[in-house]
Amino acid sequence: MDNFLIVGLGNIGAEYANTRHNMGFMVLDAWAQASNTVFSQSRYGSMAETTFKGRRFHLLKPSTYMNLSGKAVRYWMNELKLPLENLLVISDDLNLPFGTVRMRKNGSAGGHNGLTNISELLGSEGYARIRIGIGNNFSRGKQVDFVLGGLSEDEMKEMPEICERVIAGIKAFATIGPDRAMNTLNTKPKAAAADADKTRPSAIEPA
Repeated sequence: MDNFLIVGLGNIGAEYANTRHNMGFMVLDAWAQASNTVFSQSRYGSMAETTFKGRRFHLLKPSTYMNLSGKAVRYWMNELKLPLENLLVISDDLNLPFGTVRMRKNGSAGGHNGLTNISELLGSEGYARIRIGIGNNFSRGKQVDFVLGGLSEDEMKEMPEICERVIAGIKAFATIGPDRAMNTLNTKPKAAAADADKTRPSAIEPA
């Protein structure tokens, strides 16, 4: 069975729950709940496992705080003996409108502290990532407050559908490959949701 490490970036602690910087945590929590699996505390983070179509997904929520996420990723990549192409990282992105989802096979960190640290400690930017837009509706000098601020009520209502799209994209990444997965996921939210409907059970049913 092929193994994949899926890393959701965020900050640990109740005070950071449902904040914009914790998009990665929220996606993995939704996936674990839909898969009837639970997270357990492990080295450098919380881990859960789920399977889908002959692939095993190791879900990791680092406990190292955002700017040291690479420590957890490097440890688990070595522990699981995975090639770089079997790693996918989920992060928030200020440069995308809220709810927009983008997958890339590699690339720069774009100023994201978690991605920056992962790239530094892995010695490569050649790993896949899914970025979830959080928008940039903040005034000058208020970026940190915005990123660490809680989602609005309307934004929270959109999160289940966003999580479903991202989970479907990760499964596609592992089963049909990153190029075809990107073609499906890298569309406007409504278009991506329509595509996901064609295979809706794979997005939400327990593996």
